[in-house]
Amino acid sequence: MPGTKRSNIKVGLNVGIVMKEDQSTGYLTYGLVQKILTKSPTHPHGIKVRLDTKEVGRVKEIV
Repeated sequence: MPGTKRSNIKVGLNVGIVMKEDQSTGYLTYGLVQKILTKSPTHPHGIKVRLDTKEVGRVKEIV
């Protein structure tokens, strides 16, 4: 499932995100979705979420 569709992302889902400061390296941070921040149904770079650890980034991988 791609992380570019909002319908694929649910609260509590385990995902890998790329945070703003890690965009150049592509380093993924893993955690559980606490809140979905993107309002549109799709986004080409990934849906923006907040993890339970309060980190914010775009979903690149659904675990």
